[in-house]
Amino acid sequence: MLSWDDPLATVGNRAAKPAVRPGMGIQENDDLMATAGDAPCVNPDPTIGMREAEAPAGAGALGIEDIEMGAKRIRVDDKKIINCRADLNQLVPFKYQWAWQKYLDGCANHWMPQEINMSADIALWKNPNGLTEDERTIIKRNLGFFSTADSLVANNLVLAVYRHITNPECRQYLLRQSFEEAVHTHAYQYCVESLGLDEGEIFNMYREVPAVARKAEWALPFTQYLADPNFKTGTPENDRRLLRELIAFYVIFEGIFFYVGFVQVLSMGRRNKMTGTAEQFQYILRDESMHMNFGIDVINQIKIENPHLWTENFKQEMVEMIREAVQLEAQYAHDTMPRGVLGLNAPMFEEYLHFIANRRCSQIGLPEQYPGATNPFPWMSEVLDLKKEKNFFETRVTEYQTGGALNWD
Repeated sequence: MLSWDDPLATVGNRAAKPAVRPGMGIQENDDLMATAGDAPCVNPDPTIGMREAEAPAGAGALGIEDIEMGAKRIRVDDKKIINCRADLNQLVPFKYQWAWQKYLDGCANHWMPQEINMSADIALWKNPNGLTEDERTIIKRNLGFFSTADSLVANNLVLAVYRHITNPECRQYLLRQSFEEAVHTHAYQYCVESLGLDEGEIFNMYREVPAVARKAEWALPFTQYLADPNFKTGTPENDRRLLRELIAFYVIFEGIFFYVGFVQVLSMGRRNKMTGTAEQFQYILRDESMHMNFGIDVINQIKIENPHLWTENFKQEMVEMIREAVQLEAQYAHDTMPRGVLGLNAPMFEEYLHFIANRRCSQIGLPEQYPGATNPFPWMSEVLDLKKEKNFFETRVTEYQTGGALNWD
């Protein structure tokens, strides 16, 4: 229990012991305590995240009661993305200004699903002649996949990634991203409820529909490994596991696996069909683009700070993982639209996925895998343009006071 009667006397009684920074795992070991004032970036202390009962002998209580005054202030150079013992509670001074800016951009892009008018979608869906069966399949399959996918991403952030990122401004963005993933899941539920769809059918597609299940099954092992409470970074093998997981989720899951669905639903909006659902997906795509760009920045910063992780063998493994993902997503395109619809067909999506994969490879320093691939959907770039959005759909678009702060160039 905290006592405020004589805090200075308390500090004076402990003057012989250098202070330990909050959140770093309080240790009584003399060697560790001798360097605690400088708080270097070293491998995380093994007591971090342990309950007091689990800490090894010699570890102090892991509560705020044991935070001592007089520790040296954090320097920018003390901070690193992973394996850093600079105080996680010290948001400033910023080392990675890009992470803080992405957090601010995410806040400026705030939206909520129920603010989007779904009345036109409801009327069209209830009209037996309003949509073809192929168009209805596209809507249901994508609601089924995305509702599972964003839940997986949220679980991955909360249960795995956040625990191993040791930079506070990056963690700040991860908190914002976690909220946005919850908003996305809310949006899918709102669409399902508005259209009167079978909730059991939509939310269990990852168990029942192979095209949806394959992508979910591909992603699960990454989260499960890093969420293991015994997993800790600090060795080349485990640091590569974290880096591999970040590439799997940010570059592949959010950067490749989402794009067939985005094109399909947004194509319907371009034809003035399911405009409310398409508008939800438009906002979601904007969020996901920001998530992906943040993740790529984190990946590249980890590579800069830990060049020993980026070996030729590891790079080849990442190339093979991306190529496998492209095949899975191309199969999803075939399964969700076996016949041409909306002026689209599965071969067009294969070309698009090759184009997207080349971009993702370049963004993380890998060679392009599909020479000459082109973009058959150049209009997709318009989706990220906030100004064009105002006339893009004939539905109500909510203006946000902070929206003018965004720059999508």
